[in-house]
Amino acid sequence: MIQFLLKGLRRDRSRSLFPLLVVAAGVFIVVFMQGWINGAENSILGTNATFFTGHVKVATQAYHKESAIMTNELALTELGHLLQQLESMPMIWTPRIRFGGLIDIADHAGETRSQTPFMCLAVSMAPTSREHQILNLQQSLVRGRLPEAPGEILISEIMANNLQVKPGEMATLIGTTMNGSMSMRNFHIVGAINLGIVALDRNMLIMEFRDAQEFLDMEDAAGEILGFSPDLIFHEEKARLIADQFNQGYDGADEFAPRMVTLPEQNDLETMIKMMGLFSSVAVGIFVFAMSIVLWNAGLIGSLRRYNEFGIRMALGESKGHIYATLLCESAFIGAVGTILGTLLGLSVCYYLQVKGIDISSMMRQSGVVMANVIRAKITPATFVIGFIPGLAATQLGAMFSGLGIFRRQTSELMKELEV
Repeated sequence: MIQFLLKGLRRDRSRSLFPLLVVAAGVFIVVFMQGWINGAENSILGTNATFFTGHVKVATQAYHKESAIMTNELALTELGHLLQQLESMPMIWTPRIRFGGLIDIADHAGETRSQTPFMCLAVSMAPTSREHQILNLQQSLVRGRLPEAPGEILISEIMANNLQVKPGEMATLIGTTMNGSMSMRNFHIVGAINLGIVALDRNMLIMEFRDAQEFLDMEDAAGEILGFSPDLIFHEEKARLIADQFNQGYDGADEFAPRMVTLPEQNDLETMIKMMGLFSSVAVGIFVFAMSIVLWNAGLIGSLRRYNEFGIRMALGESKGHIYATLLCESAFIGAVGTILGTLLGLSVCYYLQVKGIDISSMMRQSGVVMANVIRAKITPATFVIGFIPGLAATQLGAMFSGLGIFRRQTSELMKELEV
């Protein structure tokens, strides 16, 4: 019977070609959207984790509440003791300081030539530090070199061009210490970087962590400690377990006690993750509904064309239930073939965008959203199977509704219907 049905579908393209193309097109869109949403989500989460949140972050409770203004008055103290405590947990721990201020470039006479606000990220530049890999510093370097000695900083390429400064020149940084007093110090610009994120490349500086401690009077202190999984991939369950274990020792402590939070608990990222998941589910539901309506109508047209065929089969003794079941089997074959074609096409486009990506930097020039300039799709195991939901469900629903007319046929009227 299966071979008979397949032969009929192959020979009569009018009952298979249009539904197959509809299914393939719908599945392609669903697979492509799922891969694209995964890529956008991965870009936003990865960028935030790298520069702001880590997979987990340790900071004082007060600092977490005021993290948007980068106030180091609420920084962690007794840093050495805290890092020793964290070493027992299976994460890469890296202390950081974030602060803002004013950068001043002097001319040959010592007068201000140009100046602009900056945002500085202070990290460990030691050769053994994983920060080089986490921040991708070597690949981001456009000119010059990475800091190797105290008093050396990196400056973003965009800000370097705006200030008309190049590696080898001196810059004066003006900021506020941990205690609220003004701090001023000269630094050598040794390199220019392009992080690939417009919102950060406008005014980003990177300096050695110990230089920042000295500059801001933060001896044995840090604004935050970020934790990363050893494979640099975020594992939510593992991160939650580590955070819960750490926080148990500080229950009921004051607002200056350290507290660990996971990536989704910061910067409203949990809301964004839920919204993207909801959007993906809604998109699948919409395409299931839309394709079901189209295939339902196609099935009704096909049923009218095959009206006599069904009558002859009933007259020969085939039951209505069996005819209805064969219609569902035909739709399943069409759905499976269309889904495979649509999935292969969607995966091909997603793979291309995963390798090449799309540069959206021209749309992000005035944006403050922390997102990579190049958005790439991301293929996951779900991308391979998500197309089968609308592909098979839509064809089955369309066939189920359009085939109900079979049960309204009356056997007693078949001879009259089949009269020529």
